[in-house]
Amino acid sequence: MKKKPISFVQGIDHPEIYSGTPSFMGLPVITDKKDIKDYDFVIMGAPWEGVVTWGSFSGCELAPKSIRNASIRYGGYLPEIGYDIFDHMTAGDYGDTGMFPGDIEKTFNHIKEKASDIFTNGAIPITFGGDHSITIPVVNALAESINGKVGVIHLDSHLDNIDKYEGEINARCCPLHRIYEIENIDPKNVIHMGIRGPRNNSHQVEIAKEKGATIITSFDIKLKGIDYAVKKALDISKTDTEAVYVTVCSDILDVAFNPGGPPDPCGLSSFELSLLLHKIASAGIAGFDFVEIYPIIDPNNVSSHIATWMALYVMSGIAKNKFNL
Repeated sequence: MKKKPISFVQGIDHPEIYSGTPSFMGLPVITDKKDIKDYDFVIMGAPWEGVVTWGSFSGCELAPKSIRNASIRYGGYLPEIGYDIFDHMTAGDYGDTGMFPGDIEKTFNHIKEKASDIFTNGAIPITFGGDHSITIPVVNALAESINGKVGVIHLDSHLDNIDKYEGEINARCCPLHRIYEIENIDPKNVIHMGIRGPRNNSHQVEIAKEKGATIITSFDIKLKGIDYAVKKALDISKTDTEAVYVTVCSDILDVAFNPGGPPDPCGLSSFELSLLLHKIASAGIAGFDFVEIYPIIDPNNVSSHIATWMALYVMSGIAKNKFNL
């Protein structure tokens, strides 16, 4: 890839995705959807915060900006993996989707349209939210773009499969219920990973079981091992499907590793998550998102740096799969 991101190089001119904010890692900015075909990965921001389910607004709509700002510190070479992603794959930044406060339907239509641009032009979207509801239109776009079924790997502390919250069916605690309902998705190909703690209720577990979805708790991952969890996730998500999508809520991470996210203990370490994502992506996936980062409570922007790292482990896994690295 020409002008690939490289760390520790002075004087690099980073293009702006919008005024005052660099593109992700200084990647080329994509302004016309017809140019998407020139890239393997396409970055997309979905700066949306919808229904508040506890307390006040979290500020997660600021995360695409904070993640882009964090990302320019980095390049695509990972010494522990052994290759530079951008020696094999190309990437560009397609900017943010349209956001319309108070109008979920219009916002979701814009997210779906932009995601569809990426899928139909043969690229893999790397999407940064926003709250977890943004996964609904992205997965809808994927399901409509392929001829076959889609498997979904959901990494989260919470099941997020409530049917509706205070009358809203697209609240941030509902995305997996909506995904169960997508025509090209069989809930038996949906796996919830990292689930734990008292911010779930028994009814959510009953819903998952009724639909046929699989739950792997964070305790399962830690006690049975990363390889066990990866194998089970891939076996379930890839059975009779044409594509697999991975969605990550920041609180899959233990609170000690996620100062800019929900304060949920007993989760994965950043090392465990990076290894899990790299192994899953190395089997081939069609899209990835990372959601629920709250920059306003994270003065050092730690969680936005983590989101950048996790995206790079995903991209390196996809490169490994494509080129047998």
